[in-house]
Amino acid sequence: MNKINQLFQQDLKVINIGLESFYRDLKEQKTKVIHVNWRPTAGGNKRLIALLAQLKK
Repeated sequence: MNKINQLFQQDLKVINIGLESFYRDLKEQKTKVIHVNWRPTAGGNKRLIALLAQLKK
């Protein structure tokens, strides 16, 4: 049996990053899941990211 087939014979375990609705849907289906509340630095604003990078120096 190849590794892909072996993978799909195991219980699904998920790490959800971002949208909490995906986490809730998986939880309702009794899937083992944890949620990481991640957001891009400075909301993804490139100018603010550059300014924050300068502060690190």
